[in-house]
Amino acid sequence: MTRLSVNINKIATLRNARGGDIPNVVKAAQDIEAFGAQGITVHPRPDERHIRYQDVRGLAKVVQTEFNVEGNPNTKFIDLVLQTTPAQVTLVPDAVDALTSNAGWDTIKYKEYLQGVISRFKAEGIRTSIFVNPELKWIEGAKATGADRIELYTEAFATGYTIDKHKAIAPYVVCAQKAHELGLGVNAGHDLSLENIQFFKEQLPYLDEVSIGHALIAESLYDGLETVIKNYLNLLK
Repeated sequence: MTRLSVNINKIATLRNARGGDIPNVVKAAQDIEAFGAQGITVHPRPDERHIRYQDVRGLAKVVQTEFNVEGNPNTKFIDLVLQTTPAQVTLVPDAVDALTSNAGWDTIKYKEYLQGVISRFKAEGIRTSIFVNPELKWIEGAKATGADRIELYTEAFATGYTIDKHKAIAPYVVCAQKAHELGLGVNAGHDLSLENIQFFKEQLPYLDEVSIGHALIAESLYDGLETVIKNYLNLLK
């Protein structure tokens, strides 16, 4: 079964919009785990507009499933990861002012930089994944950095799904196969939803984990968090 990691950034966004501590992100994470999700994902950004650095520290103490921390590995982020030692860190090259993640790494250009960052995390026993576009050269480059996994950036799949789903999934299948050949685990995330997740899971070989936040939280406004999580888990079997 492909594992479901729930990104709780949007829960923090809702809390921050009003101030105070409602909804409480720690309680939300614990509930999400109780509902069956196999992981919790957070993506703190420098301006802390949703998940705050202190949230990550608090969550690290209570998350019982896999804790995955995403972000651009600047000095502050690296220090946070080394302090909290999550099960997995996902390196994402998002700009400071990016609304959301919108591109994967150039794993060739930034090979030495990524090697240095990854070696620090792996020395602490933290599994490391690199966010990449679905192109073979970036998968091969990721292997050279010493990463354990890749996370395939799935916006292009989600956009193309309603037009020609078989054409949309094709480059992802090739990249997943190459990653497996190279000994890399395969994660995926961005714009995956209840509408497209079953086809993605059925077509993509060697898929270890998906990270889903925006769509899952939006769907939960209508059907409830527990119901939506269980629906994802059923489709990921």
